[in-house]
Amino acid sequence: MKLAAVIALGLSLSWLLSQPAQAQSLAVRGKVIHTAAGDPVVDGVVVVVDGKIRAVGPAAEVVIPDGFEILEAQVVTPGLVDAHSVVGLAGWLNVPHDQDQLERSEAMQPELRAIDSYNPAEPLIDWVRGFGVTTLHTGHAPGAVISGQTLIAKTRGRSVEEAVFVPRAMIAATLGEGAVRGEKKAPGTRSKAVALLRSELLRAQAYVAEREEKPDKGRDLRLESLGMVLQGELPLLLTVHRAHDILTALRVAEEFGIHLVLDGASESYLVLDELREAKTPVLVHPTMRRAWGEAENLSMETAGALLEAGIEVALQSGYESYVPKTRVVLFEAALAASNGLSFSQALELITIRPARILGIADRVGSLEVGKDGDLALYDGDPFEYTSHCIGVVIEGVRVSAEVR
Repeated sequence: MKLAAVIALGLSLSWLLSQPAQAQSLAVRGKVIHTAAGDPVVDGVVVVVDGKIRAVGPAAEVVIPDGFEILEAQVVTPGLVDAHSVVGLAGWLNVPHDQDQLERSEAMQPELRAIDSYNPAEPLIDWVRGFGVTTLHTGHAPGAVISGQTLIAKTRGRSVEEAVFVPRAMIAATLGEGAVRGEKKAPGTRSKAVALLRSELLRAQAYVAEREEKPDKGRDLRLESLGMVLQGELPLLLTVHRAHDILTALRVAEEFGIHLVLDGASESYLVLDELREAKTPVLVHPTMRRAWGEAENLSMETAGALLEAGIEVALQSGYESYVPKTRVVLFEAALAASNGLSFSQALELITIRPARILGIADRVGSLEVGKDGDLALYDGDPFEYTSHCIGVVIEGVRVSAEVR
């Protein structure tokens, strides 16, 4: 009974800390502040006013207004940005009622909206926030040719409306082994999966053209969603791992003139020239993903190879088929930092670089004047496993305190 009471109290405190509040004004002092927008600031200060960053710089030069709450930490970074996750659709209990990340009844379902399944009260959201994650790009999981839509949310809020700030971010799709279904169900081969995708895109092209001529024509949610991809309003987030599947994805993107973002891309280091020429960004597999199946040839140095080749890249927590369905991008970046990347490069992979790829760099990803006051506070080097995230600030509101 005592243990149950402690757990209940912990969940209640976590829930209260995650609740939205009016944008606040405060200051954060750090012995080192990594802004992801330049050199680190030693003995620095970040001032947040009405939820936005008002000033960043050395403590000797930045004036903290009277009456401001002051938080202190050894190391301060921008709030972390998870480039791709299923958290909020996939839950921590791993039971049917909290596993909404993948609908298996059909191969093509671009009309499925992530906001209709996203649960801002899911404990996994609080958990990843406890490591410094303030922004999530999350939604439907890989595993169908088109599995549905994604969204972008802050890791706080009691409702979808309070948490989500990009309700429709991308359309999630899969090619290669991940899209092939067994039990004599389509698609049974790679070529069938690509044919299904191309056929649906062609249907969407015709639908868009007809709607332009006849605006009062009845809506088709599936074709309407794909039409947004064809018209450049939404990127196609395509999970793919093998090198030849990556090249197939590039061909399809070129054929239909769509904005493609690759996800996973375990063998992307084999097709660097093609990716650079196509200017295709990559949300690379988690550094510590298990090397099996179509990801058997992954490398812990993939992110570094993509960066060196001049390809826009970010790290993600990804989707695991087992509990808790997610990894922690902080740890994935730490491993990348020990496999060919500098500290600043690894930090960029979970801050400013995913923000750019997601089209939200005007708000998050770095500590710069005018951006959202989203910060992560640590009691030591964030990439050192003995360090802790001792506080998280989202839009000027302290939403997490140390619980470890």
